[in-house]
Amino acid sequence: MKDFSDGCQDGLPIGLGYFPVSFAFGILAAEAGLSWWQGTMISLFNLTSAGQFAGLTIMAAGGTLLEMAISQFVINLRYSLMSITLSQKVDSSVHGIFRYLFPYSVTDEIFGVSSARASKGKPVSYHYWRGLRVLPVVGWTLGTLTGALLGSVLPQDLMNAMSSMLYAMFIAIIIPVAKKDRPVLIAIILAVLLSCGFTFLPSAVPALAKLSISSGMAVIICAVVASLIAAALFPVKEEEESLADDAGRGEGRS
Repeated sequence: MKDFSDGCQDGLPIGLGYFPVSFAFGILAAEAGLSWWQGTMISLFNLTSAGQFAGLTIMAAGGTLLEMAISQFVINLRYSLMSITLSQKVDSSVHGIFRYLFPYSVTDEIFGVSSARASKGKPVSYHYWRGLRVLPVVGWTLGTLTGALLGSVLPQDLMNAMSSMLYAMFIAIIIPVAKKDRPVLIAIILAVLLSCGFTFLPSAVPALAKLSISSGMAVIICAVVASLIAAALFPVKEEEESLADDAGRGEGRS
């Protein structure tokens, strides 16, 4: 219960931040011709902001299933990398079928919170993960439902302001960790510089303008390259000596 309670507390600000963004998605889903329950089911079973907005655009434009599959694969590929990373940080309580259910609800913010907890030496248990994902899933799904039903009565300026809350929430998650951990800070700076390059260099260099890289693929490239550089600059030393000592003591006892 302690782990579950800690997970709920850590997931509360994420759920509150997800609500206004999914509210906007609910409005757009209704405008695209989807019923309130269709938009709500999309949020419940996908839980991916960029992927859902891109998918909604394809549906509204009458795109093909192949276009949908490719766009979702590219945009959401980073969640596979996050899931693989988190699978190495969880404790022994996450086993069996729970490992197959684990990737559900892996988002940028939940990944950041879980990684920050693991970096502090605290266990990422099944009960903690269960508590962490409850409120974000509820906030994202309920926001979509509310937006689909009531969004038409709100002014557009308010909706534009609410859509920026997700980015503010993610910044609030990574800044405290970056202040305490220099390698994390370096990785963040590298990722930001790479992202700025993808955004501004094509307009400044005509040759690069011919390259067509989606925003989802740009996110993956920035994350992987920044992580690889940070890992090369700040390698984590394996406790080989400790393992060797333990093996030696085991042989002595045997």
